[in-house]
Amino acid sequence: MSLANKVVFITGGSRGIGLEIGKRAARDGAKVVLAAKTAEPHPKLPGTIFTAAEEIIEAGGEALPLVLDVRDEENVLKAVEETASHFGGIDICVNNASAISLTKTPDTDMKRYDLMHQINGRGTYLVSKYCIPHLKKSSNPHILNLAPPLDMKAKWFGPHLAYTMAKFTMSMCVLGMAEELKADGIAVNGLWPRTAIATAAVKNVLGGEELMNISRKPEIMADAAYEIFIKDSKEFTGNFCIDDLVLHESGVKDFTKYADVSFDKLAPDFFVPDDTPLPEEIKNS
Repeated sequence: MSLANKVVFITGGSRGIGLEIGKRAARDGAKVVLAAKTAEPHPKLPGTIFTAAEEIIEAGGEALPLVLDVRDEENVLKAVEETASHFGGIDICVNNASAISLTKTPDTDMKRYDLMHQINGRGTYLVSKYCIPHLKKSSNPHILNLAPPLDMKAKWFGPHLAYTMAKFTMSMCVLGMAEELKADGIAVNGLWPRTAIATAAVKNVLGGEELMNISRKPEIMADAAYEIFIKDSKEFTGNFCIDDLVLHESGVKDFTKYADVSFDKLAPDFFVPDDTPLPEEIKNS
């Protein structure tokens, strides 16, 4: 299966994982909507929706850059309708936009709490809600949330309760919408990285250059997302996928291209369950 002429709507698509997912789809000739807030250059973050659109076209796809604040219902509806009007429909919805603050309860101001919940949970729900009528018309529709497995261990909640609740709301959307939309043939899945991924958020919020050097490249998430998109939406839904396991199951045995250090030196990500399988080919890469 190919993503040629498929319409892919990506929130937070101006940089990082969202942009890489778009570029991977574009290599098949997909039509990629880059829906994000960054219309003007940011002093600390690379890229805008317009520079991202240039990268999509260079990769072989068509691009539609749209300014989108996933907290604004009217803005979301308008962006979805503009996409459907411009490209003729929507085949894939990627809920990638996210906000993070790794703070304990006394240190989390409510403005930041609200931001995380409005973008992560509510934004995912809202964008999906308005994409669903268009996805119902697609031959192989997918919703993909960049959300972790629902692993109810206290260790994921204690250090940063507000952030965990916000991300797990995205995960609950996977669980609930997969069941709700099963009869419509719309796949809803979650994708999460086993290790840290080298993005602007990692560099500026989590650990700077030191953490970047022990993170995998965003391409691993893009390649894993692609493998999910080409699966039959009626057969593959309601899954919480880990990036390297998706690729391993699709036949990838060498993961060295995704990192500059060996697997044992990579920084693990949050929320990866303790019982997540680790095939030898991944462990030895």
